[in-house]
Amino acid sequence: MAIKLEELEVKHGFSYQVEDGIAVFTFDLPDSAVNTLSPETGLAFDALLDRAEQASEVRAVVFTSGKKDNFVAGAKIDFLQKIKTAEEAATVARNAQKGFDRLDGFPKPVVAAIHGSCLGGGLEWALACDYRIITDSPKTVLGLPEVQLGLLPGGGGTQRLPALIGVQAALDLILTGKHVKPSKAKRLGLVDEVVPVSLLRPLAVRRARELADGTLKVERAHGQGLKAVATQSKKGLAGFFKSLANKEMWAEVALEDNPLGRKLLFDQARKQLLKKTRGHYPAQEKALEAVRTGVTAGRQAGLEAEARLFGELVVSDVSQRLVELFFATTALKKENGTSNPSVKAREIKKVGVLGGGLMGGGIAYVSSALQGVPVRVKDKDDLGAGRALKQIQGILDERVKKRSLTSRESAAKMALVSAGTDYSGFKTVDLVIEAVFEDLKLKQRVLAETEAVTHDGCIFASNTSSLPITELAKGSRRPELVIGMHYFSPVHKMPLLEIITHPGTAEWVTATCVEVGRKQGKTVIVVNDGVGFYTSRALAPYMNEAAYLLAEGADIAELDKALVEFGFPVGPITLLDEVGIDVAHKVGPIMEAAFGKRLAAPKTLDKVIEDGRLGRKNQKGFYTYNGKKKEVDASVYALLPAGQDRKDFDLAEMAERCVLQMVNEAVRCLGEGILRSPRDGDVGAIFGLGFPPFRGGPFRYADRLTPAVLLKRLEHYQDKFGERFTPAPFLVETVKEGKTFHAR
Repeated sequence: MAIKLEELEVKHGFSYQVEDGIAVFTFDLPDSAVNTLSPETGLAFDALLDRAEQASEVRAVVFTSGKKDNFVAGAKIDFLQKIKTAEEAATVARNAQKGFDRLDGFPKPVVAAIHGSCLGGGLEWALACDYRIITDSPKTVLGLPEVQLGLLPGGGGTQRLPALIGVQAALDLILTGKHVKPSKAKRLGLVDEVVPVSLLRPLAVRRARELADGTLKVERAHGQGLKAVATQSKKGLAGFFKSLANKEMWAEVALEDNPLGRKLLFDQARKQLLKKTRGHYPAQEKALEAVRTGVTAGRQAGLEAEARLFGELVVSDVSQRLVELFFATTALKKENGTSNPSVKAREIKKVGVLGGGLMGGGIAYVSSALQGVPVRVKDKDDLGAGRALKQIQGILDERVKKRSLTSRESAAKMALVSAGTDYSGFKTVDLVIEAVFEDLKLKQRVLAETEAVTHDGCIFASNTSSLPITELAKGSRRPELVIGMHYFSPVHKMPLLEIITHPGTAEWVTATCVEVGRKQGKTVIVVNDGVGFYTSRALAPYMNEAAYLLAEGADIAELDKALVEFGFPVGPITLLDEVGIDVAHKVGPIMEAAFGKRLAAPKTLDKVIEDGRLGRKNQKGFYTYNGKKKEVDASVYALLPAGQDRKDFDLAEMAERCVLQMVNEAVRCLGEGILRSPRDGDVGAIFGLGFPPFRGGPFRYADRLTPAVLLKRLEHYQDKFGERFTPAPFLVETVKEGKTFHAR
């Protein structure tokens, strides 16, 4: 199909310029913040290559982007959603491979000049070029994140990347989907040169000319060390296996003509992979298979395996759930948290944090290091204030150790934080985030104190996990500026921020806090006020059911295993130890007072608390913490209702009992208007409560199960255990209407 030059420029966003014998292709997709790939893009680029190949004056090509901080973000995901069969998807992959193979074998040198994100198909595109030059900007990242969408690289990435940087390093990128910054990309051999942004284009043109002249010879570092391994292996099997212990040599061993080395590498990789995924994420396994096929049977076989496996994954249920989650989080990033899209966030120039504990210190870190504004921390004593500063410094030190920050950058971020025991410095703050003890009277007192020393436009946000914001606002002189910002522990790692609005919260306050959360690196959902809001309320019956199972005689390790097998990152009893047994114990009466016996916690934990067991924080809980191996503390059974006599429970039934409690409560929250949408409920449960992403969240899970089956299962347990399994009225209504939650 012939494409005219004006179509390339107007419709597909490509421009073509020749500078002293070098053709510069600039990709700037119209009406899009980022460049994405599609079959149409491929055809357009192919037409550009035709033109450059046929033009005798063109000696080399430079491929770059016209976007501000983006090279190519990857494939256009919504295009993949339209694909109905595995064979159709495999054909898409084969066409992409064919296009990149043409680029790989292009008779004139091609240089990729990269600034900004170069991900997925964008990196596969760059890998097919002869030379890769990138900027040293923090905006520049490279990676193959396809597995995060339940897919694998389908444009030759599973073959070119191992050939370029070695199997071990390639698997690390492909199986995790992690992003690589410029310095590491250079160390890996993923790129040839790192330069300042201002020099990218002129140097790329210069390198293209040097490649064409033959004055620049590209010598890849990969492959060095083969002789060393071969020499060592001649010393016998002992020496050979010793060489395998050297991680830097794994890739070389795998690429040797050595079946034993390859088998050891891939068998070990699969073992470690299944340990992490438990078989729930087929994309990683299939990506490993594609790489293995290419290494053992040759590139052509590898490409065919890649296309076939890509096709299978595109139409898989897991990929569909992960893609839905991707679109859900993408949509959230574009919203301001209110029903009025015209409401604008106000600028927050300084943040105050009340409380220097674990949560307060974490909030101060994300506000300073990520949001990038000055932060003033107040605690009741010097010890607490110092503890907050120490926590922030510790997180920064860890980032320096991992090379994600330089020492100079760390010092600059730390300089944004100060702490004290009074309200000095609060006069100029625009947002106060309170993270004091979970007590309404205490929170109301610090609210009154804060309002007395801050300006009239200062927002007061409470980091509460269960107390109603409406009640807190009753003690405020400026209730319209009161809101909830519920962070999760540890704050610097947990991705969710749950913002809670009461009926009087001003819309601009909501929009401002949503924007603050995004700048702090959080995925943000906004919910309406109520005891427990959404996440704490959905978690309560889940944890209660685990406690009921313990009381009935369930084995602690088996109960945790049941939920981990279902897909949660940790089991409920491990979570109890991590959160604090005492903290969970205090939430029970709050929930029961608000919702009655349905959410009444069993008395399972009473004697555990009396025994002084708080969990990990005092090294005394359901598990032991004094050795390298985590084990159940068998002595805790004597404190449980069923005593030492533990019974055998079916793992699937234990998981179902706990999960259905969470799903049913999520449906109640939607029916009562706490949640704005099923989408928000899914995102909140996945990012805040660890609900398995591959299951899509409580509402996607319910829709996949069908609301009718969900209702039937709840009625089954209601007959067996009573009112705590009473189906949510909104579920009954949904079944009567013959609808699903996401299609209402």
